[in-house]
Amino acid sequence: MKIAIGSDHAGYQLKLAVVELLKARGIEVEDFGTHSEESTDYPDYAHPVANSVESKEADLGIVICGSGNGINMAVNKHQGIRSALCWAPELAEMARLHNNANVLALPARYIPQETALKCVEVFLDTDFEGGRHERRVNKIACS
Repeated sequence: MKIAIGSDHAGYQLKLAVVELLKARGIEVEDFGTHSEESTDYPDYAHPVANSVESKEADLGIVICGSGNGINMAVNKHQGIRSALCWAPELAEMARLHNNANVLALPARYIPQETALKCVEVFLDTDFEGGRHERRVNKIACS
């Protein structure tokens, strides 16, 4: 499995912890930055993550910013992306199970690191249920 990850400055420290978790699980990580806590713009990291997931270079993506909202909006501009902003493991589970989310967005300033890491684990460990949900997911795309 390969995960594309990106964050702005507000998500930098959490991104480091997520990368450590992913590598400990033997998952290949493509880190699109940022690489410091110096102020930066979240779209600069959101779009490369989205492109990597859309092109199937990465299996899934994880994006992080202060609230999670801005970076989530940016990745969701991509037609092939279904990003879910999650602040609880149950939301991460439902995002995969019912919505076949392929990107997880985390709000670094609003959840404890332990909760964020649990969201990542649940997101990775949950498969799409399909069935009645497949019809709904297929209706998300605008094309």
